[in-house]
Amino acid sequence: MSPRRPPDFAEQRGRMVERQLRRRGIEDERVLAAMAAVPRELFVPEAVRSSAYNDSALPIGHEQTISQPWVVAAICQALRLRGDERVLEIGTGSGYSAAVLAKLASEVITIERVPELAEEARERLGELGVENVEVIVGDGSRGYPEGAPYDAIAVHAATPEAPQTLLGELADPGRLVVPIATGAADLLTLFIREGDSLRQQTIGPTRFVPLIGAEGFGVPGE
Repeated sequence: MSPRRPPDFAEQRGRMVERQLRRRGIEDERVLAAMAAVPRELFVPEAVRSSAYNDSALPIGHEQTISQPWVVAAICQALRLRGDERVLEIGTGSGYSAAVLAKLASEVITIERVPELAEEARERLGELGVENVEVIVGDGSRGYPEGAPYDAIAVHAATPEAPQTLLGELADPGRLVVPIATGAADLLTLFIREGDSLRQQTIGPTRFVPLIGAEGFGVPGE
């Protein structure tokens, strides 16, 4: 019996880009290139590594998940990053989305409320040589005023409405993507600031873990 062939993650990554992303409306070539370059298998636990390129979210511990590839790509595409932006990310998780954003923007500040996940993400990003991401432990729903304003903000957890603090930290012009919990589904929603106006567009239905925090679904134990 011949030894089992190890998975070819580069080949799986290529199929993911073509079948899960390009065929489903991801057209931004910079986003597709970033998704093709970041090794998603290194951002999931070893026990589920063989499923790294499945079209689904995967558990990463602490009751958190890594979003399905299409969701990460859809958020990045909606932000319309050119490469010179400062981005705020809420919900670092394993660090995968931050690694993708790091290839699309000049600076990424990412906030994670679970210290263990933040530390693991920080180490993983360091091992991959990602130098333009800063990982912060804290309540992401409160934003991060030290780096504001932000050209783009990506929220990776569902909230009843767009946190007003985050909208207040959005530059003009600026874009914020957040999943809005409706009960039946979480609607991935884009907010666009242009002067005094704030336009809203629905990207599509998704499913996220809830945003825990002062401007999310509350803090556990309170």
